[in-house]
Amino acid sequence: MDSLEKSRYCAQRASDKKADNIVILELKEVSSLADYFIVCSGTSDRHVQAIATNIEISMKKEGVLPLGIEGMREAKWVLLDYDDVIIHIFQENDRLFYDLEGLWAECPRIPFVDDSEQ
Repeated sequence: MDSLEKSRYCAQRASDKKADNIVILELKEVSSLADYFIVCSGTSDRHVQAIATNIEISMKKEGVLPLGIEGMREAKWVLLDYDDVIIHIFQENDRLFYDLEGLWAECPRIPFVDDSEQ
């Protein structure tokens, strides 16, 4: 799967676990860090962990393993690194504090359409 498909797939897996305010940012033209960032929120440490775990398990079933996972124990901000797609799962207060969408404001937002709502 290409990086756009991967980002949409991961966003859907986050949505499957009721992640809030899912945003996909395209970084291709601005950074070599990744092609896409996914930013979303959970309501508690367990919710953040559940979202991250669902993405990790689903990607593993697709044969894709993360390069790294950070923050699972504390679950205030979990980062899943899939090379060209990086997923940031925050508790809301931490998301507001770090404001990744503001830091990457020049990046285009890719529309996310939840498959379960169609």
